Amino acid sequence: MALTALPTVSIGSVCAQPRLGARPKASVFGFSCSKSFNVFSGLKAASSVGIEEDTSFLGKEGNASVQASFVPKTKPKQVFLNQLHPRASLFKVAVLGAAGGIGQPLGLLIKMSPLVSALHLYDIANVKGVAADLSHCNSPAQVLDFTGQSELAKCLKGVDVVVIPAGVPRKPGMARDDLFNINAGIVKTLIEAVADNCPDAFIHIISNPVNSTVPIAAEVLKQKGVYDPKKLFGVTTLDVVRANTFVAQKKNLKLVDVDVPVVGGHAGITILPLLSKTRPSTTFTNDEVEELTLRIQNAGTEVVEAKAGAGSATLSMAYAAARFVEASLHALDGDGDVYECSFAESDLTELPFFASRVKIGKKGIEANVSADLQGLTEYETKALEALKPELQASIEKGIAFVHKQAVNAESA
Repeated sequence: MALTALPTVSIGSVCAQPRLGARPKASVFGFSCSKSFNVFSGLKAASSVGIEEDTSFLGKEGNASVQASFVPKTKPKQVFLNQLHPRASLFKVAVLGAAGGIGQPLGLLIKMSPLVSALHLYDIANVKGVAADLSHCNSPAQVLDFTGQSELAKCLKGVDVVVIPAGVPRKPGMARDDLFNINAGIVKTLIEAVADNCPDAFIHIISNPVNSTVPIAAEVLKQKGVYDPKKLFGVTTLDVVRANTFVAQKKNLKLVDVDVPVVGGHAGITILPLLSKTRPSTTFTNDEVEELTLRIQNAGTEVVEAKAGAGSATLSMAYAAARFVEASLHALDGDGDVYECSFAESDLTELPFFASRVKIGKKGIEANVSADLQGLTEYETKALEALKPELQASIEKGIAFVHKQAVNAESA
């Protein structure tokens, strides 16, 4: 069922960059500072709780910068030594395409989350070994494997979040649009199963070209009568992760402090980093703006060429997707301050889908954040207008694919 347009809100930039790899102590995921804060952007172990431990995804610098930048008035300190409040909510996550280059490291990172009770891994082949391997990790989530179309429905029953990295990867010389014919069919089939078995789940689309596969998913869900635009997300987090990394390197900033919103879409010139909105406030020359923008837009090609035909951006994509999954889980768990960039149904421009920062709550997207699109530079304004025709064409291509498939099915 189609819902009304999502509201927009204006806020300042929200930043908290995650740091994976900290070693937890016996089921303790805590913060290294003793003061609490209520802002979430990216991976975080718990909110509004102070812990006297140094076992955080964020680390000391991350907590300090988040607290200093975004919480003008902290709540009175709470200290719980070596323990957290028990959580009432644990969630089931399904990864469709779990045996692939993205799916395997993504499964590992999701397995690390203290908010996951069950991790369902699906692929058309070779997933049993991946599940057996991950099941040996001593984190609480139970790992189950599902192979082939006959087990897809069972994989999806009762899950809260579905993540779809399934599809073929990019190869040297291959544009994202070249992936369309194969990946469009894969996404359509998987979304049909999602619609039939877990229509209320959050759906995270990674399969490229995202500019087309998200509209494909929307049309399939509409045909099934279960479309909720608040729960359909195109995962563009990798563009944000890259922008933050490249800016920090270029300007010699602490990476944990850097936040660059990225809007538009998830391919080529449709990827628009808003460098003028960088936190902390940073000055760029015209040459730096052009250089950074082009590198962020072409970063996927940079990895494809560096791997010389042996793969695409799998590890960084898995990292970025895990950040988005963790954000969604915290939103489902009641965190009231979860913001991430995502390609979703939007009213910020004349385009039906648009990547921007969104506020995520228990029921999905609560608002599209409009502040990032206000007061753009001349370069950004021109780039925004230039990307719209290409993005519109990609959206229409996805919608047309589903309608054509429906006509073919009726005439068969």
